[in-house]
Amino acid sequence: MLTPHVGCFEVIGLYIAARLPMTCMYRPPRWKFLDTLMHEGRERGQMRLAATDLGGVRQLLKALKRGETIGVLPDQVPGNGEGEWATFFDRPAYTMTLIGRLMESSGAAVVMCHSERLPQGEGYALYFSSLSFDAASSIPGQMNAALERVIRDHPEQYLWSYNRYKVPRGALPPDAVKEL
Repeated sequence: MLTPHVGCFEVIGLYIAARLPMTCMYRPPRWKFLDTLMHEGRERGQMRLAATDLGGVRQLLKALKRGETIGVLPDQVPGNGEGEWATFFDRPAYTMTLIGRLMESSGAAVVMCHSERLPQGEGYALYFSSLSFDAASSIPGQMNAALERVIRDHPEQYLWSYNRYKVPRGALPPDAVKEL
């Protein structure tokens, strides 16, 4: 499951984990008390959390090999060496390569899902669509194009304050990559 920062992305994980075993990747906060709070709020039903590190990636792969569902926020900027520059709304954005590696390792299908906050607190609408990728093209580029389509459906509900265009520490900026 690829779930961008649209609507209330937390609702999707809770919905799925009430029905199926699911492991979601998350970025642990720096403060331990917040990490405890995040686990208490998110690990309900059949939900497990996997940190954004090598151990977490192993957890995701093991879950896939057991035939379980995993969740990843595909618009999160990865660390240096964990992504490539791909166009996102006509600008270069450092984009994770993890999804392609997990697909190759497990043969798992990819589903894009997002939620829409309904007006006046009426709840959420959940949307699911399968994605297929052309192996001859950049998977991060294709993933960003799919993200753009979702965001265009509900631009007012995207978390625009998240700096999608930042350069991870130690990564070459996109202009420097073009020169190589």
